[in-house]
Amino acid sequence: MSLSTRAQAVSLSVTLALDARAKALVDAGRDVINMSVGEPDFPAPASVQDAACRKVRSGDVRYTPAAGSRALRKAIADHVGRVRNVEYAPEQVCVCHSTKHALSGAVLALVDPGDEVLLLLPAWVSYVEIVRIAGGVPVDVPSRADCGPDFAAIERAITPRTKCVLLNSPSNPTGYVWTSDEVRRLAELCERRGLWLLSDEIYQRLVYEGEPFASPVSVSPGVRARTVVLDGASKSYAMTGYRIGFAAGPREVISGIERLHSHLVGAPNAVSQEAYLAALTGAEPPEVASMAAQFDARRRVLVDALRELGLNTPWPRGAFYAFPDVRAYLDERGTRGFCEDLLEQHNLALVPGTAFGVDTHVRLSYALSLDKIRGAMARLAAFLEKHPRREQALARAAAKL
Repeated sequence: MSLSTRAQAVSLSVTLALDARAKALVDAGRDVINMSVGEPDFPAPASVQDAACRKVRSGDVRYTPAAGSRALRKAIADHVGRVRNVEYAPEQVCVCHSTKHALSGAVLALVDPGDEVLLLLPAWVSYVEIVRIAGGVPVDVPSRADCGPDFAAIERAITPRTKCVLLNSPSNPTGYVWTSDEVRRLAELCERRGLWLLSDEIYQRLVYEGEPFASPVSVSPGVRARTVVLDGASKSYAMTGYRIGFAAGPREVISGIERLHSHLVGAPNAVSQEAYLAALTGAEPPEVASMAAQFDARRRVLVDALRELGLNTPWPRGAFYAFPDVRAYLDERGTRGFCEDLLEQHNLALVPGTAFGVDTHVRLSYALSLDKIRGAMARLAAFLEKHPRREQALARAAAKL
């Protein structure tokens, strides 16, 4: 027996594979600091936990409609409209098992075999595979040195076969937050060229300084008519294991996602829907602001430490990742070899940039305590200090000063 061509072509998520290796080392007795997975180390807000428990104890945990309960769709529509200063109806929302699930539904609903989807590098690990599973062609578009958008490169990448552009702001893996001018420029480009815009906004509540989050749906009704917003509960509410998210957009697209999901996966988890409803209605859970403040403090400690080690690190205004440049320390194995050596020799798990289409940087998640972050930086310092390319790296850094 052999697998389908589709299944054989899909690679395992690098972040999940590294997380599994780190956990295997922990099980073997190793003291591993794991900075490879973007999962908040906080519990979900108390109101969320209480709502989930009430739903389970009610005994009324049954299938909902494939697009989610009417109450949650309305709450999401109100939330999307309030945050982005636009109006959405419940029929413009499809509740999904996660934001990743919402993205896969949107891609399957819009992309035909051979259609091209522009991925703005560095791009989250699953984007490439989701596009390929749909039969689309992922097209890598390089960004500026500061990880911001290179509009000349985006324009050059557009061909008659281009169907969509995938935007992720704040960004995983860089933490870059697009300015409102940059969002407007991309949105107007998509409208002018007749392209769909898939806007992954899962980190939109985690912007720590400077200009606030901007969504393309706020640009104009014309842009909103060709944009699908993808968001969820995992990051802002620390609800990763609840697996609940949504797609919001034009009714015909949302209807298409609903039809696909009705056959592929059925209704979203009823308990998680009730928990998410509690998060979105009533007063904002106080834990949300507290989490963001702690992420901000961790961000500053981590980036300062990376720069003190001589690693050029773009300043992340959002999400909970840092993306330092380690090219001076790379051998022929690239960032994967760098991360493998670091994990095996110093028990520190990071994600190689090759997973995001950029084999010069590595990703560190600061979704862990300050003590662990400081411990991780001590391990990274020890690794770099003994690295065979250390002198070359120091000379290269000095030449840039």
